[in-house]
Amino acid sequence: MSETQIGFDASAKALNSLTTAAENHPEAPVAHLHRPANHESAHSWLGKILPASTLDNMETRFHMGNYVIDRQTGEKSFESMSIYVRLGMHLLYYGSEQEKALHWQRTLELLKDQSVKMGREYDTPESRAHIEPFIQSFDLQDSLVEMKEPDPTKYATFNDFFAREIKESARPIAQPEDEFVTSSPADCRLTAYPTIDLATEYWIKGRGFTVSRLLTDPTLANLFDGGSIVIARLAPQDYHRWHAPVSGTVESIKEIPGAYYTVNPQAINESGTLDVFCENKRSVMLLKRSYTGSPIAIIAVGAMLVGTIKYNEGVEVGTNVRRGQCLGAFYYGGSTVIVLYPKGEVVLDEDLVRNSTKDKCETLMKVGWSTGTTP
Repeated sequence: MSETQIGFDASAKALNSLTTAAENHPEAPVAHLHRPANHESAHSWLGKILPASTLDNMETRFHMGNYVIDRQTGEKSFESMSIYVRLGMHLLYYGSEQEKALHWQRTLELLKDQSVKMGREYDTPESRAHIEPFIQSFDLQDSLVEMKEPDPTKYATFNDFFAREIKESARPIAQPEDEFVTSSPADCRLTAYPTIDLATEYWIKGRGFTVSRLLTDPTLANLFDGGSIVIARLAPQDYHRWHAPVSGTVESIKEIPGAYYTVNPQAINESGTLDVFCENKRSVMLLKRSYTGSPIAIIAVGAMLVGTIKYNEGVEVGTNVRRGQCLGAFYYGGSTVIVLYPKGEVVLDEDLVRNSTKDKCETLMKVGWSTGTTP
């Protein structure tokens, strides 16, 4: 058996062990899935499962987390990567070129099976016992008053809680009287690039990323040639719904089947590997913007351990949506929302562009905060 095969099998065993541990609902998630990868206990636990060469490869190649910039304070802070994300990244990156084709297929099957497993588990009534430990682990107590249902005991399953909806008053949009302002689609870690070429220069390093592949529609992609891109990454502890960045009419919704790779920045920034945005399961909504008539694409991208992307009731083709209106929800795990604007449609906010290019860093954002304005 090759070293790649041994490493893959050990990594798969480790991931399955984590998702199985998560079925012990009263146990805090930081004891299993969300244990910080830089914690000594994480290293010790991995050392019991992974061969020494596999563990060395993983810890040498990848950092333990990512830096983010707080938009309100300008301070940069470090966010540790969860251990399950670290394993998911490792599953993408080892072996010879000849081995990788088979390896990727096995990884696809493994991540799909584990994502379905977690989705099924967190849809059971018994999963309600996981809610309180999740709240405590991520210090979410103070945020509950912002939710339409603030009482965590009222949720039927953990997934219901995970996809909890916020009160609209808790996320007022920037300059509501100015429809030329564009807004953040999520509570997220956000990057913003005036051109898609800049995004591929500074951030999206995966092999083969194109707007045509992202949308699976060359004709539609032509509408965004030379346009701008906003990438909003949602961590598992974030409010996990996405909102309209502009007002407009829903012209189409297209579901695209795909994989369940991690969307952690280190996976996005890694040169030469798979482009996870174009590989992952996603849903493409096309809006006709109310005040300019321009097409705006909003792409909800699933990720590792995300089983479902679901639109709110009544959000369908022909619906008029308002900037800041909730569009849909992700059920468990991390995920991403990508917004594409045609050339000349928006001038992105200078601080977001600076953080994304000069600092190569995500910015902590909230739903409704400004991302730019139409010139």
